[in-house]
Amino acid sequence: MMKGNGNGRPKILFLYDFPLHGGGSGAYVKYLALRLVERYHYKDKIAIAAPEKHVFDPRIPIFPIKLPQIPVFIGRPGLPKSKRYAELNPSEIADLYKGFIDGTIEAVNSFKPDIIHVHHVAVNSWAARFVRSIFGIKFIVTSHGSCIHAISRDRRYFRLSRDALNAASAITVVSGDTRAKLIKMFGTNLSQKTRTIPGGIPLSMFPIRKNTDGLRKELGLQGKKIALFTGRIISEKGVAYLVKAAKNIHGQVVIAGDGPQKKFLEQMIKDMNLKNVTMLGFFNDPAKVIDLYYLSDVFVSPAVWDEPLGLTTIEAMASSTPVIVTRKGGTVMAIKDGVNGIFVRPRNSKEIVREVNGLFTNEEKCRKMGLAARKTVEEKFTWTKIAERFDSVYRGLVRNK
Repeated sequence: MMKGNGNGRPKILFLYDFPLHGGGSGAYVKYLALRLVERYHYKDKIAIAAPEKHVFDPRIPIFPIKLPQIPVFIGRPGLPKSKRYAELNPSEIADLYKGFIDGTIEAVNSFKPDIIHVHHVAVNSWAARFVRSIFGIKFIVTSHGSCIHAISRDRRYFRLSRDALNAASAITVVSGDTRAKLIKMFGTNLSQKTRTIPGGIPLSMFPIRKNTDGLRKELGLQGKKIALFTGRIISEKGVAYLVKAAKNIHGQVVIAGDGPQKKFLEQMIKDMNLKNVTMLGFFNDPAKVIDLYYLSDVFVSPAVWDEPLGLTTIEAMASSTPVIVTRKGGTVMAIKDGVNGIFVRPRNSKEIVREVNGLFTNEEKCRKMGLAARKTVEEKFTWTKIAERFDSVYRGLVRNK
């Protein structure tokens, strides 16, 4: 089926279920596509089908999928009023399925891919399974973790998702924890074709050092030690435990992000009369978020759920900022306790206080841990290395028809 242009690369259609901005999986889709085009000879070989209208790069066409609504797994920036998948009624699920089938077929007829790369084990994967049956196009599925979490709480999505995974030619997951959960839920028969390929960061956006004096002055944080959280402000992220810890932290706690728990946290800050917590809201400019990482002395991710692999943690590590995280989900594949980061128990504000203050007062430990964190990202979590692995997957599928 593969037409090719002499470089042996197949045509890949990414099938994604959200707008491309505002979430870690969207960043995964964009940066993987870009790196495949820039480094692995996929020019004119990559397209994206998604509920998205905006082209982020002229080399990568977008095929907009029209959906009756865009539901979410656990909440997502930019979609604050969306229903969760668990809140959909049967007719809404059926309409969503039809929207994905229609949009995928339209993209297939126009782009004529050799492989469909589905992101998330969700209703879009059901559409890929349908298209595989009708058009004979192979597909692979990448689970970013939150989809498995959603299915575990609503079994209506189980059977068709299992059928899609069984029909997929390959499955990838972003962490070992997500892999274990997927295999446990859908069956050990999927083990052989499932591999772990984590997300990453564009290292070019993270220089060795950065001058953040201007931002520090703008935020009124001159002379202060800073503990940072960035990301979605939802209960699963455990930000309330960082706020609770703030009263005993010897520095400023900065929280950048938005979400349904924001008002709750603001009230909590008011009730506790905390003067050392700054709520910055959501930044549309990713460069400013990166500046925050460099500005901070410590990054804290107090997640209380099995987070697949927190992209914000990897970004902080790339900025040579030491991280304090809970031993939950995929984070364990990036952190070596006491070397490039520190683990604390979930829901434990006292441990957060102890470790944050410990790093604040030990600049040499802070520096060494930050350098080790940066080295980890350089070795394991750059898009160049990740794209190379997907290139191998794609070409292997075409060879093994």
